[in-house]
Amino acid sequence: MKIKVSQLLREPIGTERDYNINDSLNIMENGSSSVVCGNFRLTRTNRSILVKGEFSTTIGIDCARCLKSFSYPVKTAFEEEYLPLNYADDDLSPQEGGAFIIDDNYTIDLAEAIRQYALMALPMKPLCSEDCKGLQ
Repeated sequence: MKIKVSQLLREPIGTERDYNINDSLNIMENGSSSVVCGNFRLTRTNRSILVKGEFSTTIGIDCARCLKSFSYPVKTAFEEEYLPLNYADDDLSPQEGGAFIIDDNYTIDLAEAIRQYALMALPMKPLCSEDCKGLQ
């Protein structure tokens, strides 16, 4: 889920590029991968690349009542700013660990942002069905 942005960084501020993604990603730590489909728009700003998009996937999780595994559909949107690795601003240093970065090869990796947003979209107590009776 890496996108080369070297040409976009040379373009004027406000230039946009659209990308479609259909790729596998390990969202959960259990090793199973999920197919992620999404549309993203990258916009050149005065200091970064702004990524807006939406994606959908299905994640295998366990029911909080009966403990059976089931597939949970996720569809969510996100907006994140990717800063160059050498961005010099004391308030927004990408090296502090919280910022998404454009690496030395002028590439952004959407995988971590997609993983984080997918995990935030999961319910705290997932249920395989509303009428799940729990452990039997």
